[in-house]
Amino acid sequence: MRRLVMWDIDHTLMYAGGVGQMALGAAFTAATGLPYRETALMAGRTDRDIAVQTFTLHGVADYEPHLDGFFDVVVAEFLTRQHLVREKGHLMPGVPDVLTALGGWPHVVQTLVTGNLRPIAEAKLAAFGLTGLVDMEIGGYGTEDVVRATLVRRSLERATALHGEFSAADVFVVGDTVHDVTAALANGVTAIAVATGGTTAADLAAAGAHMVLDDLGDVEAVVRLLAGAPD
Repeated sequence: MRRLVMWDIDHTLMYAGGVGQMALGAAFTAATGLPYRETALMAGRTDRDIAVQTFTLHGVADYEPHLDGFFDVVVAEFLTRQHLVREKGHLMPGVPDVLTALGGWPHVVQTLVTGNLRPIAEAKLAAFGLTGLVDMEIGGYGTEDVVRATLVRRSLERATALHGEFSAADVFVVGDTVHDVTAALANGVTAIAVATGGTTAADLAAAGAHMVLDDLGDVEAVVRLLAGAPD
């Protein structure tokens, strides 16, 4: 048995103190010269999707040629504020203990499927000392598509190329939004939802999550669920 756990970051592993939104606003103004006036819907969406929404909301129709350069500026703006992640943010209950415990099981592979750009994902994990607990190379990241299900598929392809085939029942997407749940279901893998973000447990269940947890605070139970550890 080999298991693959794909973690969302924001409001699943941590609250990053709103630093991503600060960076996005500063980057938009730097890239366009326009004031950043309106916030795009961010929860559960990829950074490519958020960027498209942001440009559109501000009346910039011809955004596609500028996206790659824009993302470079977003990363730079985030990294100048990286220290604020720890100052203003916090980890969700149980997170470091769960990731560390799962890392002790040789049949468990942990990675990220996140709407974040990869350098931002790395910076967020580093802020709380989580670097090295997940395999960043096989993850799915926010510049790859506007559709989150594509990120899950690409991560699974990368993991399979490195580790061999995974049974669909042994692949877990863990996240706090309906987008995480639907992305898992679209790929035929297991959706584990945590009600630590802005989506209620009832809405996560209604979206089709195979299991909904209040949080990751019951470390032993979460590890048993994800690793298949014996009682």
